[in-house]
Amino acid sequence: MAKVALNVAHPQGAYPARVIRARARDFLAALGLEEVELSILLTTDREIRSLNRRFRGKDRATDVLSFPAGPPGPLPPGVPRPLGDLAISVDTARRVAAKEGRTLAFELSRYLAHGLLHLLGFDHEGSEREARRMARKEAELLGIPGMLGEAGIDFPPTGKKSR
Repeated sequence: MAKVALNVAHPQGAYPARVIRARARDFLAALGLEEVELSILLTTDREIRSLNRRFRGKDRATDVLSFPAGPPGPLPPGVPRPLGDLAISVDTARRVAAKEGRTLAFELSRYLAHGLLHLLGFDHEGSEREARRMARKEAELLGIPGMLGEAGIDFPPTGKKSR
């Protein structure tokens, strides 16, 4: 079974933690990832801005950051393969959910799906083909188009932008 290590560093993180823990297990199972370990930080805009500045050189808050664990070496039997770390801003999720008329649970699920796919090597910034591939996988996990579908990535590929 997949192991999800959750660090709640947001003062109002109890509900987001319940959502993220359940959805992480669902998404990992849907992806066939049972012998893995995933670390998730639920944090504030202030902290995610600091992380974004430190690791990506971008001095602004963001929704989700992904830090892949890298290619694993040989592991002893029964030791889960580390996928990496995700940092999710609860502040951004609340703000965007309210603005877009979505539930906080769904917004957090969008960030989780997007970040998890980055940990698995999906990259929407490399090429349009890869962006479409990632958009399809997000939609599979969420049941509807996710962050990339709303960002204008073709889903399904039609030749027309969705926005």
